[in-house]
Amino acid sequence: MGGLERLEYRGYDSAGLAVVTSDTEHLAVAKKAGKLVNLAKEFAQNPLADGTAAIGHTRWATHGPPTDTNAHPHLAADGRIAIIHNGIIENYSVLRAEMLAEGVTFHSDTDTEVAGHLLAHYVRDGLSLTDAMRAVARRLEGAFTLLAVDAAEPHVVVGTRRNSPLVAGIGEGENFLGSDVVAFIEHTRMALELGQDEVVEITPDAVRVTDLAGNPVHREPYEVTWDASAAQKGGFATFMDKEIHDQPAAVADTLRGRLNEQGRLKLDEGLIAESVLSSIDKIIVIACGTAAYAGMVARYAIEHWTRIPVEVELAHEFRYRDPVLSIRTLVVAVSQSGETMDTIMALRHAQQQGSPVVAIVNVQGSTIAREADAVLYTRAGPEIAVASTKAFLAQIAAAYLLGIYLAELRGNKFPDEIAALLSELDAMPAKIQRVLDTSEPLRELARSMVDERTVLFLGRHVGYPVALEGALKLKELAYIHAEGFAAGELKHGPIALVEPGQPVFIVLPSPRGREVLHSKVISNIQEVRARGARTIVIAEEGDTAAAEHADHLITVPVTPTLLMPLVTVVPLQIFAHELASAKGFDVDQPRNLAKSVTVE
Repeated sequence: MGGLERLEYRGYDSAGLAVVTSDTEHLAVAKKAGKLVNLAKEFAQNPLADGTAAIGHTRWATHGPPTDTNAHPHLAADGRIAIIHNGIIENYSVLRAEMLAEGVTFHSDTDTEVAGHLLAHYVRDGLSLTDAMRAVARRLEGAFTLLAVDAAEPHVVVGTRRNSPLVAGIGEGENFLGSDVVAFIEHTRMALELGQDEVVEITPDAVRVTDLAGNPVHREPYEVTWDASAAQKGGFATFMDKEIHDQPAAVADTLRGRLNEQGRLKLDEGLIAESVLSSIDKIIVIACGTAAYAGMVARYAIEHWTRIPVEVELAHEFRYRDPVLSIRTLVVAVSQSGETMDTIMALRHAQQQGSPVVAIVNVQGSTIAREADAVLYTRAGPEIAVASTKAFLAQIAAAYLLGIYLAELRGNKFPDEIAALLSELDAMPAKIQRVLDTSEPLRELARSMVDERTVLFLGRHVGYPVALEGALKLKELAYIHAEGFAAGELKHGPIALVEPGQPVFIVLPSPRGREVLHSKVISNIQEVRARGARTIVIAEEGDTAAAEHADHLITVPVTPTLLMPLVTVVPLQIFAHELASAKGFDVDQPRNLAKSVTVE
């Protein structure tokens, strides 16, 4: 149960366990729709016996509604074999029709049960559970991670993966499998990431990895650099609030140790020749959701520092529009988990067209990190809350580093300019902390707005993606209508939404060096106030014009324009968290959302 609790942040609507007990003919199984508390109640009424091996799963419904019957694990071979599954089996209907014709009885609406019955078929033919899992994986199409136990092999758990995460934990006299190291970090910090189309067999004393043909595969273990306490709330009421407060450290950790022995910037892992990077003539950032907004922020800085045109693409649209790519196009894939399926498929498409790919990811050993040509880890530590906060800031910081790296490599910036940029970045964690330390009035404002049904966000330049992210956070957490707009678009349609009392957040550009943009957004504030809007303005300390035109003023430390999103987005995170909490919602696990979207 402890491992399942630590994976709750991924989002789920049912949960269950299967345990191999001393009875070598059957398994002990409990599964319930809803949250883990329902499963715990089931345990209280019908305790499961101690066993030699177990598998458990928190399911997010894809095929079939979230019911007790559709919850995982699923049984096959008259209760001898149990299987759990993350992902989607795309050819399940064909396989199911074959099995129905053979007289197999199905008890659920899931695609997973097909894999269970297929596994049982190969075991009945005399294969071991591991060999049967290889045979099953060869038959399946789609994205999946499968784990299974067999009562006849009481000390074995077998797993396989394709386009879906799976990692092994290496302990002493015990070994583990999970979709995330957080599942077993309490027991071991040594982990081993599984590759594409590989099968893993764990026993108490060994972890064996093979390919689908049965050939041994060597995988080098790595040490997780954080411990179980990093995945706990640390005295905060929610994981999200903790992670908001983790942001100064997350940004600092992202920036730390980035210079090599010669004092030049470096990537964490890189197989792209400097000659290739120095000849890049276009950059495309591929990402989804919050990560895409991080890419939008980065575009302003990278273009300014490198003079290379930058496009930002939603990963799920990228390969379907037949993008123009070449070896001189650098693709930057951004994903917290490194397992976002849309981004994985976009990355592969880019590589097939000959483009080098740099990954910005948080999870070491993840699919995107392994498949990219170079990696820049954000080092933000585990992010448990579904709505991203510290990962967003760490992604922005990492993208800034990539931009500076390219500018240095290509000679766009002199050494003293590079040093100045790095110094400005190094000052950001302390500035983020100042925003956190002065956030109580904002929290009070959020609690007073609990009955609001719609909130608008305006931003310009780097403030535009910040406005989009602020609206997304409110949608995710508070379940109210929220929209972010480029402030310059206001008179092209969105101003029609403004009526008396309408709350409007405005991310105001710095008046220093951006006087024209600052004055234009001040005009936007005047326009919405003239129509009765309630203006909540995020502005630099000392901005007297902002104070004059704001119904509520939120100040952030004076910051270079291109770096301002690192401080201006934090109040919007806090506001969304506090408003949702005041409404009584679960901010760590918003409805209908999962932490990682591992299906395309």
